[in-house]
Amino acid sequence: MIELEGVPELIDPVMVAAFEGWNDAGDAASTAVAHLDREWKGEVFAALDAEDYYDFQVNRPTVWLDGGVRKITWPTTRLSVVRVGGDKPRDLVLVRGIEPSMRWRSFCNELLGFAHELGVEMVVVLGALLGDTPHTRPVPVSGVTSDPDLARTMNLEETRYEGPTGIVGILQEACTHAGVPAVSLWAAVPHYVSQPPNPKATMALLNRLEDLIGLRIPLGELPEDARAWQLGVDQLAAEDSEVAEYVQTLEEARDTAELPEASGEAIAREFERYLRRRDVAPGGHATESGDASYLRDTSSGRTRPPKPPKPEPGPPQGATGESAQDRPSDDDTGPGPEDSSGSPDSSED
Repeated sequence: MIELEGVPELIDPVMVAAFEGWNDAGDAASTAVAHLDREWKGEVFAALDAEDYYDFQVNRPTVWLDGGVRKITWPTTRLSVVRVGGDKPRDLVLVRGIEPSMRWRSFCNELLGFAHELGVEMVVVLGALLGDTPHTRPVPVSGVTSDPDLARTMNLEETRYEGPTGIVGILQEACTHAGVPAVSLWAAVPHYVSQPPNPKATMALLNRLEDLIGLRIPLGELPEDARAWQLGVDQLAAEDSEVAEYVQTLEEARDTAELPEASGEAIAREFERYLRRRDVAPGGHATESGDASYLRDTSSGRTRPPKPPKPEPGPPQGATGESAQDRPSDDDTGPGPEDSSGSPDSSED
């Protein structure tokens, strides 16, 4: 049983997770969780044991100097809590790490142990994939779930994906089997400009998350970074006639596919978001920095609770491979377009 000393009873908590690597084209998903942690001054309260889940020849530790003293940072997954104030305050449990190299079932069970003890009401996992989508258009973000009731009530897609999957798909299925509502949000990143960072895709994920959980998320410098990123890609494309022609082809295909929706729900969603962001008294903001100490356990100083009992070891079958057409490569730099529509609808759950 997990005991979380120093963490108070949370208010309507939602767990938001993202993992670097295969499920994170352009680092869009992991950067989104890092943005939430930074804007709302998250405090780390737990870290999973790196020895249990990571191959250090694949994800190597790093050595750094702190005042002349050499220290090591191990690849791992960390959990933090942010308290969002306003008329209806609530808490977010942020999970940020690297896709594990092994023991995926135990990894997911450990995260679900934290979710259970913290009273998490829903798990939202962020991901990003490479697709045939033009950088000049809004980033497509699909929301998928394995729960038919959740799909109906929250206007999500019920996943129909079949094929190799990553830790995002495994964690979502683990939540489903444990009876925890779970949603995956996938952003489609242009395969011809897949190098991180991609602030436009990060901002698209945060906007969709904002709609899903009903909290106003401060975007900080992301809008300006997204504009600068698009301007830079525009300039690079203009220097190569073949790339410019290809982008124009993607634009025409995208505009044709989305024409029926342009005058309906899409415009309504954007207008609602515009109204929320004009509000001078937003419903979501960070607590004062003086309240950040509510996570510290002053009595024991413990930062990691005991691990729950582990089930049988070993990653699920087919969990470590994926077609380049469906997911980004490990280094997120090579092209990996999915279907010709450029939509992330065919992504795994």
